[in-house]
Amino acid sequence: MEKTILEMRGITKTFPGVKALQDVNLDVRAGEIHAIVGENGAGKSTLMKVLSGVYPHGSYTGEIHYEGQECHFRGIHDSERQGIVIIHQELALVPLLSIAENIYLGNEQATYGVIDWNAVRRGAAGLLAKVGLKEDPDTLITNIGVGKQQLVEIAKALSKEVKLLILDEPTASLSEKDSDALLSLLVEFKKQGIASILISHKLNEVGKVADRITILRDGRTIETLDRHDISEDRIITSMVGRTLEDRFPKRTPNIGETIFEVRNWVVHHPLHIDRQVIKGVDISVRKGEVVGIAGLMGAGRTEFAMSVFGKSYGQRVSGEVFLHGKKIDASTVGRAVAHGLAYATEDRKTFGLNLIDHIKHNITIANLKGVANNGVIDDMRELNIANDYRKRTNIRSSSVYQTTGNLSGGNQQKVVLSKWLFSDPEVLILDEPTRGIDVGAKYEIYTIINKLADEGKGIVVISSEMPELLGICDRIYVMNEGLIVGEMAGSEASQEKIMRAIVRGEGKAS
Repeated sequence: MEKTILEMRGITKTFPGVKALQDVNLDVRAGEIHAIVGENGAGKSTLMKVLSGVYPHGSYTGEIHYEGQECHFRGIHDSERQGIVIIHQELALVPLLSIAENIYLGNEQATYGVIDWNAVRRGAAGLLAKVGLKEDPDTLITNIGVGKQQLVEIAKALSKEVKLLILDEPTASLSEKDSDALLSLLVEFKKQGIASILISHKLNEVGKVADRITILRDGRTIETLDRHDISEDRIITSMVGRTLEDRFPKRTPNIGETIFEVRNWVVHHPLHIDRQVIKGVDISVRKGEVVGIAGLMGAGRTEFAMSVFGKSYGQRVSGEVFLHGKKIDASTVGRAVAHGLAYATEDRKTFGLNLIDHIKHNITIANLKGVANNGVIDDMRELNIANDYRKRTNIRSSSVYQTTGNLSGGNQQKVVLSKWLFSDPEVLILDEPTRGIDVGAKYEIYTIINKLADEGKGIVVISSEMPELLGICDRIYVMNEGLIVGEMAGSEASQEKIMRAIVRGEGKAS
């Protein structure tokens, strides 16, 4: 058996009104891939921030023993000097610096205070080769995709002579191909004796590479499973404290007349005006119907949704939008909202929420008239409404005055949904509504979607997870390269049919 290089004993971390960790224990062996899973808010990221010194010694209770010695990390540089490097879910790269500059940022290759740029480029090229990237070290970060940026972060970690690599939801924003490449890299690091701690909500990925899995629930350690004991059913049961007989809540559709239509929708690229991104798309949504839009990354799904919602994306946008058979003007966000449209963005942190404000204001911001009297905000009315939506969507927080940025990803997503539910839309477009959240929080969001459909709303769901679309949608459109290339009833759809439509353009309904 490999020796234990890390032990965290009795870790307890408290925030105002919330005990994030309570007596948590974790051990990691040399050269193993150790996964940590749990619902959003279970304490996974908090535990890793304790380990890496983001939350310094003295701000928590318990002990950290690394390579046989008790450690008191007072900052992230302390842990990095010991070879412990964390890569956060939100990448910490500077877009307008080069790959090489980002790799050595804070760890500059200098002689007598002067940076040796030849050494920087040579070192960066060697590190990029180790992570399988062929990019020129002088390439700007802004000019490479998210998957490659994630690999640059790992190259940056290798520059610090990493012994224990912590990855917090590293594949949340990656395509399947990029995710597989990253997981293969972790296996390669394992052969080199580098241990990894992998935080992920994607249980299939965890099962592929993890030697052991530690499960957290409500800030406590539930159990640690060896590889031969790992199964998705057991993990889910330990994560949520109950069995999920069905990943998707049951619903009996009650679908009515068409309430929303987009006809001949054309959008040009915001910078390259001659390039068509959306090429004459037609879709319709009926009352009480959940309509999915499937497609590979870059198919144009988000661009389509954003352009329909107040022309938030693109140039030379043309086409028609109809609500209840009448043409509407949705050319600005304000007009789109006034007509009963809502769009929950895939990037909740950048576009969906004000992370430095509290929950209450985030919930009411899209419908201030609903909490105002004669143009003046009624604070008690706003408080009551925020508390009502907090309860309805099961937002786990100390109160509606908790800062939104301090919530887990799943609870942030519920705040986004609450914001748009309070605007009382007739049509709700949900772009990757469960990205980066765990199976328990997903189930809660699916339940909210079903409830909205039962109330007669029209729901559009964009998702990169095909099982999700197959599990919740009544009808599915398939997009590829800015075109609708397939349409099928949810009951008749399959992953194979969707992929066939993408590859061959088959499956279009007559």
